[in-house]
Amino acid sequence: MTGSVLLQAIGLILAGILAGEEFIVRYGVQPALRTLDDRAHIQARVALVRTLRIVVPAVMLPTVAAAVAVLAVADGPGGAWRWAGFAALVAFLLCSFLGTVPINMKVIDWSADAPPADWRATVIRWQRIDVLRSSAAIAGFACFAAALAVQLA
Repeated sequence: MTGSVLLQAIGLILAGILAGEEFIVRYGVQPALRTLDDRAHIQARVALVRTLRIVVPAVMLPTVAAAVAVLAVADGPGGAWRWAGFAALVAFLLCSFLGTVPINMKVIDWSADAPPADWRATVIRWQRIDVLRSSAAIAGFACFAAALAVQLA
C-alpha cells in the first residue's frame, strides 16, 4: 500500500466518522428533540451544544487536514472525486462557521426557565442550515470513498 493510498484511507475513515456524526444529529437527534416539551427541548439542546462543540471540531479539523494532505500528495485516478470531496468539506465548514456555530454560541446561554422569545425560529433556522451542513459532510464522505475506489480499481 502506497503512502498516498494509506493517507486516503485515513482521510476516508475520518470523513466517515464526521459524516456519521452529522447523519445521527440530523436524522436521529433533531427529530427526537422535536418530540420533547419546550423545557426539555431547550435543556437537551443546550446540553448537546456543550458536548458537540468539542466533539465535532475534534473530528472536523483532522478530517480537513487529511483532505488537504491527500490533495497535496495523491495523484492518479480519482482526482476529480478528491476535489469534489474537498469542495463538500469546504461547504460543510462554511455552513458551520457562518451558520450553526454563531447560533450555537447563543443557544449555549439559553435558560429553559426563560428562553428567548424567538427560540423556536432560531431552532428552525439552525435546522435549515444543518440540512445543508450534514448533506455536505455525507457528500464529502461519498466523494472520498469514490476517489479511493477509483484509485484502487
